[in-house]
Amino acid sequence: MSTRYVHTNIISADWKKLIRFYIDVFNCRPVPPARDQSGEWLSRGTGVMDAALQGMHLRLPGYGEEGPTLEIYQYRHMEEKPEPAANRKGYGHIAFQVEDVRAVLGKILAYGGMAIGEVVTKEVEGVGLITFTYAADPEGNLIELQRWEE
Repeated sequence: MSTRYVHTNIISADWKKLIRFYIDVFNCRPVPPARDQSGEWLSRGTGVMDAALQGMHLRLPGYGEEGPTLEIYQYRHMEEKPEPAANRKGYGHIAFQVEDVRAVLGKILAYGGMAIGEVVTKEVEGVGLITFTYAADPEGNLIELQRWEE
C-alpha cells in the first residue's frame, strides 16, 4: 500500500465558526457528513478519556475532489493552548498560495483573524520572488500566506 497525505486537524473552541472562516476566506468546501463521535473506541484511539467530538472536514482549494482536507473538530472537554508563535516547537502553520497576500490578509482580519507578521517581499536565489506574511485564524492557529513569482 502506498502512502498518501489525507488531512490536517485543528481542534477548535467553536468548530462551526472556524469552519465558516475557512470557507469564507480560503474557499474551502465542506465534505459531509458532520461528525458527532464518542465512545470507548474514540477514547482508546485518541488517548483522551471520555472522548467526544463534533466537527467536519473541509476540502482544501486547488486539489479537486480527492485532495486533502482540513479537519476541524471540537471536543467536549479541551485543554488550553498558548498564544501563537511562529517559533513554537511542533506543527507550526498551514500555508496557502494566494494571488494577493495583502488582500487575503485583509480578508483574514475582516473575518476575525489577526496579523502576526508584516507583508514582506524577498528574492530567494534560484527559486524566485516570494511575498509572504504570517497571520492567525480567529482561534490563533497560524497561517502563512504566500505568493511566488519568477
